[in-house]
Amino acid sequence: MNIEIDLDLLFEQPKTAYSSEFLTSTTIPTGNSDAETSQSNQENAGQVEGELPNSSLNTPNPPVQNDPSASSLGEPSLPHSHPIIQKDISDNNLNLFPTESTDQDEQWDIETPIEIPEKTRLNKWTRNHPAEQIIGDPNSGIQTRAATSNECLYGAFLSMTEPKTIHSALKDPDWVKAMQDELAEFERNQVWDLVPTPPDVTVVGSRWVFRNKTDDQGIVCRNKARLVVKGYSQQEGIDYDETYAPVARLEAIRIFLAYAAHKNFKVYQMDVKCAFLHGEIDRDVYIQQPPGFEDPQFPNHSFKLQKAVYGLKQAPRAWYSTLSTFLEESGFKRGSIDQTLFRKIFNKHLLIVQIYVDDIIFGSTDESLSIKFADLMKSKFEMSMIGEMTTFLGLQVKQSSDGIFINQENYVKNLLTRFSLDKSNTAKTPMSLGYKLDADLNGKPVDQKKYRGMIGSLLYLTASRPDIMFSTCVCARYQANPMESHAIAVKRIFKYLKGTPSLGLWYPANSDFQLNAFTDSDYGGCRLDRKSTSGSCQFLGGRLVSWTSKKQSCVSTSTAEAEYVAAASCCSQVMWMQTQLRDYGYKVSQIPIFCDSTSAIAISHNPVHHSMTKHIDIRYHFLKDNIQKGHIELHFINTEDQIADVFTKALDETKFQYFLGRLGMLNPDNIHP
Repeated sequence: MNIEIDLDLLFEQPKTAYSSEFLTSTTIPTGNSDAETSQSNQENAGQVEGELPNSSLNTPNPPVQNDPSASSLGEPSLPHSHPIIQKDISDNNLNLFPTESTDQDEQWDIETPIEIPEKTRLNKWTRNHPAEQIIGDPNSGIQTRAATSNECLYGAFLSMTEPKTIHSALKDPDWVKAMQDELAEFERNQVWDLVPTPPDVTVVGSRWVFRNKTDDQGIVCRNKARLVVKGYSQQEGIDYDETYAPVARLEAIRIFLAYAAHKNFKVYQMDVKCAFLHGEIDRDVYIQQPPGFEDPQFPNHSFKLQKAVYGLKQAPRAWYSTLSTFLEESGFKRGSIDQTLFRKIFNKHLLIVQIYVDDIIFGSTDESLSIKFADLMKSKFEMSMIGEMTTFLGLQVKQSSDGIFINQENYVKNLLTRFSLDKSNTAKTPMSLGYKLDADLNGKPVDQKKYRGMIGSLLYLTASRPDIMFSTCVCARYQANPMESHAIAVKRIFKYLKGTPSLGLWYPANSDFQLNAFTDSDYGGCRLDRKSTSGSCQFLGGRLVSWTSKKQSCVSTSTAEAEYVAAASCCSQVMWMQTQLRDYGYKVSQIPIFCDSTSAIAISHNPVHHSMTKHIDIRYHFLKDNIQKGHIELHFINTEDQIADVFTKALDETKFQYFLGRLGMLNPDNIHP
């Protein structure tokens, strides 16, 4: 695989579609003329370029790519006899960064602190508030809020149960205080204005949503009251137009963490308080006064919104537009394919920011840039600085100088308790060897709601547990009419989880960042329609960042065809990752994909569509096109070393445990420096 680093990638305008020029460009800016650059590229056509230099925060020892202890850390040990591996071992790391940045617009003054405006509470809300009590002392509001926050940390003055109705909430001073804090945020962000209700205008209703916020241990730490509007009463084209807002893919989050482990820097997390209240809206929307807090002097008035409110159809899009505009005005560049990724470069250091609605994770090879970014966000929004990233989207993240460990141990324990399986026996594998599920139409039906709840919980768990991906997807095919045999298969997965609750993904630090993939298929494995199952996994230097187990959409007539279709699906994911890595400054080409079918490899290298393969859907033939353009390389691998087998079929215990180590899955107790 060829890999090179280009700083110009970090300043390119975002592209929304693939193009041959975009994917095949390998020019490296060196400050020479066009003729000198072209000649230099021709002379070094076969040379593998370097990568982004390690930060001064990294450990001084250079990464060893052929470390015998890599297998003990769970890194996939690829066949060393393969020519692509020999080429990777001889890669040279070149520093493509200039010693001084020539782009003055990208400089960020680290020494001068950013002035953070003091945000005070302007209004003091009370139930059925009279006009003379609306204006209060700003300082007293801040002091009251701080005291309440500290008390909540110790579990004081908290209602342990969520109120069923607004009437019961108004009788509890703790929940009244939570509602007052919510309305104070509305006033602070200038969300609305109390105005007479215009005629012939639909006023959107509002309601309170109550929730107990818990910490990582499940202990209630504070009461949260959220005022939301009844967005279902809005009319498209009148009250709103576009509602879509981009959300980061889980693969993008894992690539972010893999890069952080590769560069050995800390990832931090912050949360925007009342994020949707910052979004600017372009339509006139009127909402009812909050239940329990109606103004007695103007009971028929309504609030005209200046900014978005939770529950509005356009609220997510308005918030994303506001945040992305602020970051771009601050000099950040949006990702070319991932619209939730923002990056900025300073001399030889890179600051990257990943956004998931109101949760923001960020990190830099220079830690002072992370501090500067936190101050920048606080100057615009009211932020809750969480600190070092420990929990994100349900993932538990443990960072150390040796790497990053990701698991969902707490979620597993909660699932076992929820479905009353915490005292069950354990299983060595999630599915027994050779076990095949079918419709079982003569079986005993089970509770559909409970079965679907178990499947949904397991699918969420696959965000960090690729070992249960295949078995969960197989059981998910029978949610329409689950039988007792299907429920037994699902319970075996839970028994396996009971024995391995803390198993997770290990991303070692200071190792290489080579992109490679594995693809496999199970021919005719589904007994419902005899469609094959595709399985694939993608690595970044031994760090598993993406995997899939999916039934193919077409019926294959041969094993070679099933393998070919699976390889095409894997190629599609690899091409997305190739574009994603450009936002990190990496140009990758000739990406190796390992397949254990020589027939599928022969089909992919044949430029002529043979009469025996003309029935294959044309969308799968783009695999040939990418091979001919040199974007990927399809290589043969023995079935015994095919890691993707774990995503296509049930395996015996010995082989299953072997592949878990190759996937980089470990218990935290087995991680050694």
